Amino acid sequence: MQELVVATKNKGKLREIKGLLKGLDLSITSLADYPSAPQIDEDGLTFAQNALKKAATLALYTRKLTLGEDSGLEVEALGHGPGINSARFSGENATDRKNNLKLMRCLRNVPLSRRQARYRCFAALVDKDGIVDTASGQCQGIITKRARGKNGFGYDPYFLIKRYGKTFGELDPAVKAKISHRARALRKIKKILRGYLKQHNPANKSHRL
Repeated sequence: MQELVVATKNKGKLREIKGLLKGLDLSITSLADYPSAPQIDEDGLTFAQNALKKAATLALYTRKLTLGEDSGLEVEALGHGPGINSARFSGENATDRKNNLKLMRCLRNVPLSRRQARYRCFAALVDKDGIVDTASGQCQGIITKRARGKNGFGYDPYFLIKRYGKTFGELDPAVKAKISHRARALRKIKKILRGYLKQHNPANKSHRL
């Protein structure tokens, strides 16, 4: 079975990715399975740069097929911030709680009519020979004034989907798995992986006698 290493230590993100790639003939591991892997400094200027750096660094170390993913929240009223700094929004020792408290402080005097936001995701597949392919996805929403629901992680309890009238924190995970930024990017990655696995399956290669 082909191994896919996901370049993350985020348990919530890994759980979502495993669910979105369910059905593929893959053994999915993560940075937690490679404790001696080099530290990856996410110093890119875009989600794409960070995703590619994570995937390439870990692929070079493990010599295995690797998925790098970078995602974050962009709020119009904050100049599309926190963006690539979403996970570190509240500083060096950031947590989901601290990030959300800072988000609420920054939007304290901003009315709901000006709280438009979007989640963005960029994913990159890299193996020992180089970049396999990339994909991206996004999801539009509004930032609420208080937390709603306990599902998901990150900013999910504050990210309202108008169509459902619920935040990602309230939505059934099965619904989120269809409409989220990560779901949209990973659907493309799943299609790419199907082709990759077919191409790299020894049983599908012809052998000369």
